[in-house]
Amino acid sequence: MLPALAIYKGIMTDSATPHSPTLSFLLSRVSCDALAEPAPDKHQIAAILSAGLRAPDHGKLRPWRYVVIKGKRRAQFAELVVRAMRAVEPDISEKKIEKRFHRFSEMPMTVVLGMHLEESGKIPVSEQEASVAAGAMNVLNALHAEGFGGMWVSGDYMNEPEFRSALGLGDSDRIAGFIFVGTPTKTPHMPRRPEIEDYMAFWTGEPVSFRADT
Repeated sequence: MLPALAIYKGIMTDSATPHSPTLSFLLSRVSCDALAEPAPDKHQIAAILSAGLRAPDHGKLRPWRYVVIKGKRRAQFAELVVRAMRAVEPDISEKKIEKRFHRFSEMPMTVVLGMHLEESGKIPVSEQEASVAAGAMNVLNALHAEGFGGMWVSGDYMNEPEFRSALGLGDSDRIAGFIFVGTPTKTPHMPRRPEIEDYMAFWTGEPVSFRADT
């Protein structure tokens, strides 16, 4: 197992500006799907997912619904994924089916990012979805803090009705994706981050422009 501190020390930031240890640590997070056992135990994953519940939540609707798949249930879940893929794309290639089955059945743990949405209330659905996404980022950061790796993935099959139902999600619920969880088998490669100057601007009373758009 590569502890979080070891991963953090092995990745240099590309800025000369000094940061607090916490901010430097957050800047060192990177997605990782080269994952092996061990996955978090039941107490660790409960604490990690609790970080997701600290996301902003307009109206206190609590839209987060996390379904954890691990151990012997992984192959059973992979079968559900394959069935949903075939339902959405009947002519899908066997190569894609085999790849997806292997991926879901071999990952040490998968967390389904369920969304319990209230479509008829005062809070826009887009804000509820944003809360789930913010929670997912908190979970990824919490995994990193605890020495685990994570990768958020999705697919056009994930909201197939029978697939959702098999996970206990209702007709108005949706899935925002899956987080693969495990222990990194090597120090993740840290791609060079985009320059923040391309993506921020200070408003001075006139419309701003972004270098990234030019």
